[in-house]
Amino acid sequence: MTGTDIPQGGSMAADDKTLRVLSTSDVAGIDITLPDVVSVVEQAYRTLADGRSDNPRKLTVKPEDGHSVAYAMLGRDGVRGVVAIKTSYKYGLHEDRDKQHYYTTLTLYDDKTGLPVAMLDCGRVGALRTPAVSALLARELAAPGSRSALVIGTGTQGRLALPFLLSTLPDLERLMLFGTHPDGIRAVREQLHAYFPEREVELVTDLRAAAEDADVVLATAGPGTPASVEAEWLKPSALSVLVGYGIAPSTLHTADRVIATSEAQMRVTGTDMADADGELPDAHAEFPEVLAGRAEGRTDPGQRIFAYNSGLVVTDIALGHRFAQLALAQGLGTAVPLWT
Repeated sequence: MTGTDIPQGGSMAADDKTLRVLSTSDVAGIDITLPDVVSVVEQAYRTLADGRSDNPRKLTVKPEDGHSVAYAMLGRDGVRGVVAIKTSYKYGLHEDRDKQHYYTTLTLYDDKTGLPVAMLDCGRVGALRTPAVSALLARELAAPGSRSALVIGTGTQGRLALPFLLSTLPDLERLMLFGTHPDGIRAVREQLHAYFPEREVELVTDLRAAAEDADVVLATAGPGTPASVEAEWLKPSALSVLVGYGIAPSTLHTADRVIATSEAQMRVTGTDMADADGELPDAHAEFPEVLAGRAEGRTDPGQRIFAYNSGLVVTDIALGHRFAQLALAQGLGTAVPLWT
């Protein structure tokens, strides 16, 4: 089954109000291909651009000392006829990664029958959705003939970045990685070999030299990264994609074109990229409109483009629904009579 074969609605949900709960291990055991993920995410963007889905702004709460952050995101996928809410809570932001607590869930409802579909751990959904979006951005915005890519960061988003990039830009020849955590570097290599056993990644220590050679720069690092690629290091035609940290504000402010998955979200979550006056430039286009052919992405091969990849809940809903259908078809999960 491919992304275009997805049955519509939550028809696999129970005939009553029983909620099927899918744990981390349930979701981890589901096989799904990279092209399938990319297809589902692309469809979600196109549906949003067509005005058939709803993606309101997310709600955020954070204490004054910044030790935690929580998000709530509500949305509706008009193609699948699914309404869902995603919650995300991270505790211990001032601690090392292995001491932090992070919980994220997605609860799906069938908007055609009014019945619940499933509640699932959303960790794997996010770990797949975000690099799939970056890969779509690269497919649409990278300069023609791009042959080299640099990934900055080896955390959750960095580990699948290269396999997804190769799924949309198969002609990439030089794959570079800048990272500082041995376990993360090892995980990046393992993930690359799992999907592309014949390919190797080059660990780089001279960040400027690597950036100067890269056609695509993908910044996925955490806030503690020492990496900060400046605009003057980039090729005139380079594409830089910001997911986390690793590139300097100059890459945004001097770009020939700025493309955002959501300009509103960029203005809320991208404040660390503001200039000395606290300002962010306007986006030239939003990516769902680019995919739908209603807005232009790259308009000249020699343009330097900055792309801001912030998650939209409609992509979580689409991919989470795909996982739920696959899981329910296999009889996975635990039925909870929550509303009885």
